[in-house]
Amino acid sequence: MGSEQGPDGGRKRLGRRALLIGGGAALAGGVAAGWDELERMWWLLPGTEKPRKEGELDHAGAVWTAASRANWRRADRPDDYTVDRIVIHVVQGSYATALRVFKDPLHGAATHYVVGKDGRIAQMIRELDVGFHAGNRDMNERSIGIEHEGFVDRPQDFTAEMYAASARLAADICGRYGIPVDREHIIGHVEVEGTDHTDPGPHWDWDRYLKLVREAAANPPSPSPSAPEPGAGGA
Repeated sequence: MGSEQGPDGGRKRLGRRALLIGGGAALAGGVAAGWDELERMWWLLPGTEKPRKEGELDHAGAVWTAASRANWRRADRPDDYTVDRIVIHVVQGSYATALRVFKDPLHGAATHYVVGKDGRIAQMIRELDVGFHAGNRDMNERSIGIEHEGFVDRPQDFTAEMYAASARLAADICGRYGIPVDREHIIGHVEVEGTDHTDPGPHWDWDRYLKLVREAAANPPSPSPSAPEPGAGGA
């Protein structure tokens, strides 16, 4: 787990309210934040944001359960921030614990997905948006976080079902964003610059996991004509 509030050296972003209130004046006054910031945030102006559905899924194998709005930041990725990393986490607790804390507005952190020992997957944040999970602002903006049930010092927690489900999810993400399936682009939370976390720990089998991700990427599931529409489970 992690948050966006650690030392990240990031520049101050213009707020959504500043762009929506004041129109052109807000845009003119925002020059100090840099033209690159304004260019990234064009979608905040009325009528330019991508259509959204409450509870819509990015990964068909997941069920939707929303994280607290305090634990993520609205964005329009990959149009405003390039997505080129996946960060692997271990919750140090149960699947239910992860869902509970990510729904807590005081927790200050949440990942996009949570994977259980039995292979079930919850999506808690849209991939469009920035989850506070890596403890580093730049990494949050460029990555998708996958949390896993279990404890870093218990190798038995990393079940075959968990590895397989997480690998299918990671392969799906890599396919959508063109992310290479390697250890430079799929990393552990421990590898994020400035973090004090140790997950996924020494018992996470990276060779096994990447092999499964590559296999899943090479054999994507065929869409089922009878499958429910994304987001049918509600928010």
